[in-house]
Amino acid sequence: MTAGSYTHLDTPLGRLLLTADPDGALTSLHCARDVPAGLREDPEPFAAAREQLDAYFAGELRSFRLPLRAPGTEFRRRVWAALDEVPYGTTLTYGELAARIGAPRAAVRAVGAALGANPLLIVRPCHRVIGADGSLTGYAGGLDRKTQLLALEGVLGRRPVG
Repeated sequence: MTAGSYTHLDTPLGRLLLTADPDGALTSLHCARDVPAGLREDPEPFAAAREQLDAYFAGELRSFRLPLRAPGTEFRRRVWAALDEVPYGTTLTYGELAARIGAPRAAVRAVGAALGANPLLIVRPCHRVIGADGSLTGYAGGLDRKTQLLALEGVLGRRPVG
């Protein structure tokens, strides 16, 4: 089996690491970190991701159209699928996201854990999930990056939209 690949992309948020499986589906997008073992550096499979991310940061793209393949538990996949439906320029709370997947209010922490395990930052918009009081809580890329993303999308200063 052919190894997956990786590349780095410099963005307004800093350097990002993108990884893909052998078929070219995006498997992770993180703030720069160590490259997982067994991957080869090859920017070619990431041309569409690079183009779409550049357009997103330029304020010209509101929805990503990339093949994604991120393994996760059934619960995490349900959370991520609901997250994929949160429109650009809107936010919702952890409780509202739990309700969207039919989980009880007590599942808010589990929803938060699933968001924390999201390997596809920006593309899978966990930055759009905020605290029940409207506060910016938790983001694997850091709260400063979450603030930048929400400012880019024109969300800051508005009430949560769910």
